[in-house]
Amino acid sequence: MEVTEWAELVEAAQNDDQRAFEELVKRTYADTYTLAFRMTSNEEDARDVVQETYIRAHKGLKRFRGDAQFTTWLYRITANCANTYLGRRVRTHLDPLPDDYVIADDRVQHDPQLRADLSDQQAELTRALAALPPKLRSVIVLRDIYDLSHESIAEELEISPTAAKVRLHRARKRLKDSLYTAEKREDPRAV
Repeated sequence: MEVTEWAELVEAAQNDDQRAFEELVKRTYADTYTLAFRMTSNEEDARDVVQETYIRAHKGLKRFRGDAQFTTWLYRITANCANTYLGRRVRTHLDPLPDDYVIADDRVQHDPQLRADLSDQQAELTRALAALPPKLRSVIVLRDIYDLSHESIAEELEISPTAAKVRLHRARKRLKDSLYTAEKREDPRAV
């Protein structure tokens, strides 16, 4: 989305256009949730943080001057909400459940073996991502983690959209090759 489109949406929302604000929420929700989840490490907490973020953003929208991008302003609010939420969570005292209390939880993220496997895979992915040259790493992070369009990436990195696409292709190929090589090293049967 172009800068002028963002500016128009923000201005309309500042003038109490509810649909414009809803559109801003729709366009930023995925990134806002991702940031909240990374800060809280919990889906429900992340949803609470996102809800609080949009409440604060709606209340403070008239004070947004446009010195920074709207998304940057929103991410700052998200980080502040997450920090506040985590601070409250630490102060909340809960009584522990009895030792013999059985909790049925069949979610994948609570299976110790799968979590260990995912943790290993995530560590390998992090290592492979860190090994990429910065200009390739930045493109893949902006596209695959923050879900920015090629045009937004180009604008952010001050390159052409074509260059952004080429860098993304190269980054994904190097990442894939690196992960495949690491997998072969770990699996002796892969020889």
